Amino acid sequence: MAGALHQWGPAPCLRGPERHRAGCQPEGNVSGAAIEIAQHQQPATLYPDPSRVVLRPFTPADNPFPSAEVPQSRTGRVIDRVLALDEELVRRELVDLRHRLDGRHAEVELMLSRRFHEVVEPASSPSAMTSERMQLIGGYLMEEYAVEAAALFNPSIVPHPDQSGTVHGELSILMSLRAVGEGHVSSITFREGLVSAAGELSIAPARTRLVSARASRIPGGASDDPGIRLECGARDDLSRLVLFPVAYRHRHGLEDLRLTRFVEDDGSVVYLGTYTGVGGETIRQELLRTTDFQTFDLLALQGRYSATKGMALFPRRIGGYFAMLGRQDHENIWLLRSNDLYRWDAGDVAVRPRWPWEFVQLGNCGPPIEVDEGWLVVTHGVGPIRSYALGACLLDRNDPTKLLGRTREPLVVATDGTRDGYVPNVIYSCGALVHGDWLILPHGVADSYTTVTTLSVRDLLGRMS
Repeated sequence: MAGALHQWGPAPCLRGPERHRAGCQPEGNVSGAAIEIAQHQQPATLYPDPSRVVLRPFTPADNPFPSAEVPQSRTGRVIDRVLALDEELVRRELVDLRHRLDGRHAEVELMLSRRFHEVVEPASSPSAMTSERMQLIGGYLMEEYAVEAAALFNPSIVPHPDQSGTVHGELSILMSLRAVGEGHVSSITFREGLVSAAGELSIAPARTRLVSARASRIPGGASDDPGIRLECGARDDLSRLVLFPVAYRHRHGLEDLRLTRFVEDDGSVVYLGTYTGVGGETIRQELLRTTDFQTFDLLALQGRYSATKGMALFPRRIGGYFAMLGRQDHENIWLLRSNDLYRWDAGDVAVRPRWPWEFVQLGNCGPPIEVDEGWLVVTHGVGPIRSYALGACLLDRNDPTKLLGRTREPLVVATDGTRDGYVPNVIYSCGALVHGDWLILPHGVADSYTTVTTLSVRDLLGRMS
């Protein structure tokens, strides 16, 4: 079948029959059957954009050598200096600050005022203080943070909750990505796009004016660890959203969201996604839940098998139970089952490493995809020099512990042109989807940027053994 695979953007490399169908020529420095994929289109290549910024709290470090003349709290001294300004200078400084922020952030006045009230106790605030002075103080205690300054990778993809405006054969999609900024702190960002009937994916330009979520605590999770609710409000473009870590247990980042459009037995739909919450000394698996992409609930997973990275939900119950794939022993793909979405205590190994490119480790990339033949699972394997590559396997629809087929060679590997980056030799994905006969597979390259590979599902299943 001609055109059985498309590469939208800079190309990692393929192994197997697809390289001939794509009309590719061998790359000189790649061994074996690794061949460069033809490049057809650029819009689905996503690079980090340092202009996408959020406002976050900033607290000056305390003075380590306090004295009567220079007290310990530098925050207090900054506030005192602003309080000493006359009203005209306050207005001029605030006008300049608002000019710098209004084109880059929404609700600037509210955010500056909110930051003032987070820091200054009611008893410490002079009753005659103007709102302009409060906002200026808030500005001294905030900073801009470029959420994508360092990298944009490890995408997942789901059907967009709003399919209005599409024509027959088209599918609107929503992609989540891991965005990394200063200090290697990870956030979750989004992109909107469209898949044509021919399997071509285009990504809409991202908005640069991001919306920071308002955070509050919600009951749930462990008794001493309430969940976090992030509220973003209604938006006409979900690329405006950024889920930035605000909880203490997330202070080093929210990593690798594996988003799933989950359909309950009664037909109700909710979007669920496992991700890694990174604290200081510990990491843990958590679950994101949303029905409208306006309010997001973040709750920790519990149970014997809940601590390992890489867990991904099936998009519906299996035999009446929730089901999850994971890599609980850091080597094999496991199937977990539970009657509690937030607790995972039962599981078994489903797929083990078999081929050289997966000898170190075999794992699922994202949620399983239901096709007529069973559950299609995109996998990652780790081979020599810790090289990551993508493959696939097929599990039985009713009993996913039964392996029906798997790819002998990897589907996508890094070439000399795409192996370099923050983490060399890594091709990785957190989720794919099927549209018609096309597997739309977005993936990160060297933990640096994101591109997309499109494969024929019929041909993919045909080459499994």
